[in-house]
Amino acid sequence: MCGIVGYIGQKNASQVLINALKKLEYRGYDSAGIAIIEDGDILVRKCKGALKFLQKKIADETIKGSIGIGHTRWATHGEPSDTNSHPHTNMDNTISIVHNGIIENYAALKAKLQESGIVFKSQTDTEVIVHLIDCNYKKYKDIFKAILDTIKVLEGSFALGVICKDYPDRIICARKESPLVVGLGKNENFIASDVPALLEHTREVYYLDEKEIAVLYEDHVSLYNFEGEKIVKKPTHVDMDMDAAEKCGYPHFMIKEIFEQPKGLLNTMRPRIIKDGKGNPTDVYFEESDKDIVWSKAKRLVITACGTAYHAGVVAKYAFEKLARMQVDVDVASEFRYRDPILDKDDIFIVISQSGETADTLSALRLAKKSGLKVIAITNCVGSTVSREADDVIYTLAGPEIAVASTKAYTTQVLCLLLLAIKAGKERGLLSQETVTDLLSELETVPSKLQSILDKQDVIQKFASKHFNKEKIFYIGRQFDSATSLESALKLKEVSYMHSEAFSAGELKHGPIALIDTKTLVVAIASEPGLYDKIGSNMIEVRSRGATVLVISPDDSGAFDGKADEIFIIPECSPVFASLLTVVPAQLLAYYFAIQLGYDPDKPRNLAKSVTVE
Repeated sequence: MCGIVGYIGQKNASQVLINALKKLEYRGYDSAGIAIIEDGDILVRKCKGALKFLQKKIADETIKGSIGIGHTRWATHGEPSDTNSHPHTNMDNTISIVHNGIIENYAALKAKLQESGIVFKSQTDTEVIVHLIDCNYKKYKDIFKAILDTIKVLEGSFALGVICKDYPDRIICARKESPLVVGLGKNENFIASDVPALLEHTREVYYLDEKEIAVLYEDHVSLYNFEGEKIVKKPTHVDMDMDAAEKCGYPHFMIKEIFEQPKGLLNTMRPRIIKDGKGNPTDVYFEESDKDIVWSKAKRLVITACGTAYHAGVVAKYAFEKLARMQVDVDVASEFRYRDPILDKDDIFIVISQSGETADTLSALRLAKKSGLKVIAITNCVGSTVSREADDVIYTLAGPEIAVASTKAYTTQVLCLLLLAIKAGKERGLLSQETVTDLLSELETVPSKLQSILDKQDVIQKFASKHFNKEKIFYIGRQFDSATSLESALKLKEVSYMHSEAFSAGELKHGPIALIDTKTLVVAIASEPGLYDKIGSNMIEVRSRGATVLVISPDDSGAFDGKADEIFIIPECSPVFASLLTVVPAQLLAYYFAIQLGYDPDKPRNLAKSVTVE
């Protein structure tokens, strides 16, 4: 969602803010702006469009202030425009704010403010906040008290950065259900929505927890709760590699992150596999969850997530049912929180979120905890809200994922879930020690097999160059491959804006086959030999109706000869683990379709990396 940055120190604030906002472009945005305190006044510069337009707008100006806030906006209330861009100010331009989140009661608050004579410039919910702060400031003559009183009446989610011309020595920020990080420097301090914006300047940060406030001065930071009481917390040292937040010679973050998957899988796998003295893998150990979760007593596994993370959960359903014979329910988090779900104290509850800040997933987590369940979180972001609120957290160790469309986060999520399924199967007495060793030994070969797929990326690139003009793309598969099809279709939608859908192959004749014609591409994912004949028949059905067929499969025996226009061979792999491989050609296909169509795959329109509001 929106990106927030703030700086107070001795450097040129506008330069620091612009550079920090560049590091947050991956979050998705439609406008950008900054507010600087300069010579006793607040200078605001903002505009619709990419950050480069803001840079062009201020290129001929000399902005000298050393305290300011910045923002990249992803529109919710009010269309993208110069006026609706952040920062927003009060009527006399003495207070300025940036905001990430949604104020649910803004309409009622706005009506009361308008009755009192306040004139609004924008259509945003954010402008309500700055006018409320202004009213309270006139009442208290104290900016901290004014903000404290304001946030108590706001319903919804917010991360706020506030500056006031009467207090040129401080930035005040607050968070409720939206992420905010405070960076600690020497004679300078920072705020940001995410760590990459801070790495250039510091590795010491405070992750603000729910309902916390920070007041940043040049030489120190004070922390408070929403009651105005001072609190003390230890800074966190960030070990993130700076190079990981840069493209390192790749044309886009998306392709860089696709190629980082072998490393991400190895990093995620190695700490979790126990080996005997001979180097043979014998068991799975999650330091984060082993102390709390007793798989042998669990009656049911409930998984909730959104988007790509939800698709990882669908893969997990097949894995847990096959390896551990567990009942598994997989829910879209946005639906789960509203349908009064039936939960049992013996259920195991897993939430999955790349960012650890997904609003619907957080709400599902809180509902599960309120119902008395232990919650395991799978996330890629240390210090995220999900990681702090869950009972146990499993980090995917994929490294920072900058592109909006998730790739390496997905495969490492699937890997963690597969490891958990093996562990559950062993503890429930369904997998012998020999079987566990065999499964883990094969799993250890997956990173190198994945690399061999990446080494053949030119095959997918060439295919994309021939078929990027297709009007409809359908992904079909069975069992695990059906789950992979969901993620493959989503990836293509996200970055190429092409119409794509995923179907269980057996469902084609129940409606979707009516859509097949010569303008259709069907991608068949086939990793299970026992189902080759079945899905082969589906290929014949769609091809006879004019569709072009690409099959992704480990089979090189000729099972699909004459049934597909192109066969992309992946390394042989157990169907249980094949989702880690079959999705990679689909990721590459989505990327190269986007390139052929002239789109930026890192920043797809209307999308954000972390959906921190409903």
